[in-house]
Amino acid sequence: MSNEKNKKEASRKKSLGELGELFAIKALVDNYYEKIVNLNDKKMNFPFADLYAEKEGKRFIFSVKARNKYQKNHKLNAYYNLGGEAYKKAEIAEKEYRAKAHWMAIQFDHSTYSIYLGSLNELNGKRAIPMRHCEAGNIGTCLVKDQRHYFDFGFFGNKKD
Repeated sequence: MSNEKNKKEASRKKSLGELGELFAIKALVDNYYEKIVNLNDKKMNFPFADLYAEKEGKRFIFSVKARNKYQKNHKLNAYYNLGGEAYKKAEIAEKEYRAKAHWMAIQFDHSTYSIYLGSLNELNGKRAIPMRHCEAGNIGTCLVKDQRHYFDFGFFGNKKD
């Protein structure tokens, strides 16, 4: 891939991640979370967590993973990677915020999005969120299912080369 294509792809992924964080914040508000803080506003690439929120006296930190629902080959993007040191980084963030580590997985396609939320402990040491299990209701909680979005998805979508 050329340097220009690499830059464009990096920009696309960064923008999709930022869009995902906005959708995550909205989902948290809609589900009665309070004191929501975008941790990237305090320190870019905060260890593990992107968001902090409270609900019913409990504290949460969230790693938000926004991805295209489908890969270039039109198959489900089945695993959203949390990173090699996710559990170690989550432990640091949990201590700093006295909060429990959770993940949010946001699937985007051409006209809809879905949002799943779960605790890091549910993954039993796995470093990726298994989207088929989320969709089947076997892991996490579905906050939003196939809700319509109204933005031009062209820039964010996976285009075949």
